[in-house]
Amino acid sequence: LPSRLTLVFQSFAYKHGVPLDADFVFDSRMLPNPHYIKELKPLTGRDQPVIDYLLQQPEVGELIAQIEAFLLRWLPALENDQRSYVTVAIGCTGGQHRSVYCVEQLTRRFAGRGAVLARHREQDGR
Repeated sequence: LPSRLTLVFQSFAYKHGVPLDADFVFDSRMLPNPHYIKELKPLTGRDQPVIDYLLQQPEVGELIAQIEAFLLRWLPALENDQRSYVTVAIGCTGGQHRSVYCVEQLTRRFAGRGAVLARHREQDGR
């Protein structure tokens, strides 16, 4: 990523609405839900037991890889369009497990490409 473009990944809960500032919105509700596993329910997508569970689900990695490929394809065009921010929102039902995990993984994947921020709307109280 060219340095003047800031890439913001944001997790959110669909039950609280889609973020209005999102340039791209991806839905992770079709992925296996840790909410229904008793010991994972109180945790978030930043906690190791949830990370371990989601790493075992092939479709989770596939979704993340496809979002990454999409962004790698289109970010140069957005940069050329003089954009300073691109916000990529990823939602799940509660904004606690799946979307948080996806945002954390994508933030890591793009970290070496310029300014990259992770926001978790429901977790950060935004």
